[in-house]
Amino acid sequence: MKKAMQLAFLVAFVLLVMATPAFAADTTDTGHMATVLAGAAVGAGLTIIGAGFGFGKIGSAALESMARQPEVAARAQTAMIIIAALLEGATLFAVYVCYAVGTGASAKGF
Repeated sequence: MKKAMQLAFLVAFVLLVMATPAFAADTTDTGHMATVLAGAAVGAGLTIIGAGFGFGKIGSAALESMARQPEVAARAQTAMIIIAALLEGATLFAVYVCYAVGTGASAKGF
């Protein structure tokens, strides 16, 4: 778990360091649009990959719980569905933000 947290912080740091020049770029530069669109695409991709890992972890933990204690299977399944719905909502919001940033940049003609 500690290595996963370290990796998450490293990825976040690298993304923030890479995003700084994009925010500081001259808005008349046509290369800026490509940078913003690439950043939005990478952000959406990372969001989907993270959601896939999250759904896999939720499913495996729920199935392991049901296998160990079959009498709590109904409660584990309910909790799994609620957590998966919350994860899906956060994922869709993140993908929408990436999409909005990408289409906003292309509409402005950076």
